[in-house]
Amino acid sequence: MSDAVLHTRDERGVNRLTLNRAEAFNTLSEEMLVALQSALDAVAADPQARLVVLAAQGKAFCAGHNLKEMRAQPELAYYQKLFAQCTRVMLSIQSLPVPVLARVQGVATAAGCQLVAQCDLAIAGSQASFGVNGIDAGLFCATPSVPLVRNIPAKQAMEMLLTGGFITAEEARARGLVNRVVLLEELDAAVEDMAQSILAKPREAVAMGKALFYQQRETGIAAAYQLAGQTMACNMVHPVAQEGVQAFIEKRKPQWPA
Repeated sequence: MSDAVLHTRDERGVNRLTLNRAEAFNTLSEEMLVALQSALDAVAADPQARLVVLAAQGKAFCAGHNLKEMRAQPELAYYQKLFAQCTRVMLSIQSLPVPVLARVQGVATAAGCQLVAQCDLAIAGSQASFGVNGIDAGLFCATPSVPLVRNIPAKQAMEMLLTGGFITAEEARARGLVNRVVLLEELDAAVEDMAQSILAKPREAVAMGKALFYQQRETGIAAAYQLAGQTMACNMVHPVAQEGVQAFIEKRKPQWPA
């Protein structure tokens, strides 16, 4: 089996998926996409999973697609298959019932920036940078633009896409691409802090909320309210909410079901 993605899981249900091709700047090669999809599928099948931390080895988080690999097969059918494979990975991140938190220690470019944008949450080291610079090679970053424009304002996204310019970690935070920026030596502590906050919440409510969050975002406001109301009603009758509300009334900490 490929070791392109290292998959570890702790007793809390935190899955750490680490891109493990530092020498290739963790590009989304065919091997990497297959390994990442396999790891995401394993998390999706695990009822005890609570969180995914997506990390990377080396100086780069992810430098996008492997252009040498792509150039070696200049056929439309090959490219269609490759981008469909990448899209499946991205949609798998969104459809997981648990949050996916990107731990960004270095540069994230093109499809690597797409990967960060697709994650539910992201924490970056202060030296990280972000770009969708395919345009520099004559290739507009079309697929990366999909989650990018769902993270940051349209004109800022278009500027990045058309100029190929990079933004700093602090600029990424200001624009909404990442949640927090910390010093590299504080990155793991910041990831753990956010993980602890998420793990303190009931898995069922988090899963319902994540699914609703993305579903309602793609619809009109009336339909969004209908979906949200139905989700809240279903959430309210679930034992975790019943216990949570009762604990609030009794002014005590909730005792979530195991």
